[in-house]
Amino acid sequence: MSYFDTASSAPLHPVARQALLASLDEGWADPARLYREGRRAGLLLDAAREAAAEAVGCRPDELVFTSSGTRAVHSGVAGALHGRRRVGRHLVVSAVEHSSVLHAAAALEAAGGSFTEVPVDRAGAVDPSAYGRALRADTALACLQSANHEVGTVQPVAATAEICAAAGVPLLVDAAQSLAWGPVPGGWSLLTASAHKWGGPAGVGLLAVRKGVRFAAQGPADERESGRAAGFENIPAIVAAAASLRAVRAEAAAESVRLRVLVDRIRTTVAGVVPDVEVVGDPVRRLPHLVTFSCLYVDGETLLHELDRAEFSVSSGSSCTSSTLTPSHVLKAMGVLTEGNIRVSLPAGTTDAEVDRFLEVLPGLVAGVREKLGAPVAAAPSPAPHASLVVDALGRRCPIPVIELAKVIGEVPVGGTVTVLADDEAARLDIPAWCEMREQEYVGEEPADRGSAFVVRRLL
Repeated sequence: MSYFDTASSAPLHPVARQALLASLDEGWADPARLYREGRRAGLLLDAAREAAAEAVGCRPDELVFTSSGTRAVHSGVAGALHGRRRVGRHLVVSAVEHSSVLHAAAALEAAGGSFTEVPVDRAGAVDPSAYGRALRADTALACLQSANHEVGTVQPVAATAEICAAAGVPLLVDAAQSLAWGPVPGGWSLLTASAHKWGGPAGVGLLAVRKGVRFAAQGPADERESGRAAGFENIPAIVAAAASLRAVRAEAAAESVRLRVLVDRIRTTVAGVVPDVEVVGDPVRRLPHLVTFSCLYVDGETLLHELDRAEFSVSSGSSCTSSTLTPSHVLKAMGVLTEGNIRVSLPAGTTDAEVDRFLEVLPGLVAGVREKLGAPVAAAPSPAPHASLVVDALGRRCPIPVIELAKVIGEVPVGGTVTVLADDEAARLDIPAWCEMREQEYVGEEPADRGSAFVVRRLL
């Protein structure tokens, strides 16, 4: 089985396993106690903090360990907002942040505050100047991920931090996806990360708060972790997290070059051997191990199952794989195709042979899924004398509305229109994306008795 979903959770690094087992015997006592066992546990905790701080690029007394990356984000956002409550209750985030950041923003809004989402371009990157325009006199905090978790695009953290600093606004950086590859550049004020993203054990997060940043931890006071993370520290897991971060960072330079070559091969080959595919994310400013692409006329859930049967573990941002039938907020913000979406994120040690086999089986699996769904496989038929057509796809989920559109577009003359009636949220994204890929004109969306009417004009 080839595991290609390290962006969700990386396999436990061998160094993490060794450190975890060793510290189970040495780090079980209360590190706050002065007897021998407590002192031994305290030394392990201090050493782990120093190692993690070195990797992050901060002072050891600026870093605390939390119970998860999500907890680190929530504690960081809440603490910074409360510490600067006299400034205001306004938060700035990008539209493609991790859900933990967006949930924190929603909680602020529910409590009477407000937030602004900064849009991204089609590659998933923010414009730093857009952050500057979003900052207000009452902005207490801004958040920007170092790299996107779904498409791998690296964000302009340094430039954004400079703009925020000029406005006197601290910047919180979610570095969960990038910390394994190197420290986050720029003048960030707060940083969060999650150990299971780099091969450490699950249940360990990092929260770094620079000296001088106003911060007031929320919730009942606790004497541990500088009062910023309540509860007894899981010292064996923390030691394993710090040891594995140091290990992956030592391997990062060589492994980054090797994996980038493999990902470049996937990006190039998929676009050449799979018809009607869109490779998304920035092709240059990206994480070295991650690539995402979307396939027209494909049910994402079915394709994931087919890849799993072929012994490949991948993930997807397609609404077809979601219980809510809602497309990924990242793909939605980028305005790219969502149906048939596949994210491949290679773990360290991935071989050329594994990637070659993936590229060998993928075209056939995509073709098989399209055939089951009745997707068009040939050129559009000659135009028939229909000035316009209406396709009723109400009650049908992705990718069926787009498939039905593709089947009939050739039945209207150049300049004619096809109106697709659909009540699937993905259609709002995927029909315009189809038009761009097929060089047709997306006229727009109109209200309908049920759902919406999406109008497409044939150009070719």
